[in-house]
Amino acid sequence: MSAKKAPRTSGGTAISDTTIQQLADEAETGYDPTALRRTSGRKPLGSAAARVIPVRLDPELELALKQPAEADHANTSEVIRDALRAWLRSA
Repeated sequence: MSAKKAPRTSGGTAISDTTIQQLADEAETGYDPTALRRTSGRKPLGSAAARVIPVRLDPELELALKQPAEADHANTSEVIRDALRAWLRSA
């Protein structure tokens, strides 16, 4: 039977018992939430979490949406949001 492998970080560095104890001590003292920074995930679109609202498009409309979006280096969601905002301003 093979020996148990030592735990490692995502970068491959071995984690010692000392490192584990240091991290546990740090966690027990607590963290200041304002000092923590968001490192991943999507950027918020507005004042609250965004919702996904499915929209059905026929193939011709989808193509008509994708071509100018790609030309402007935008994605289709951005174009749809911009168009909706413009429509709501004009209403």
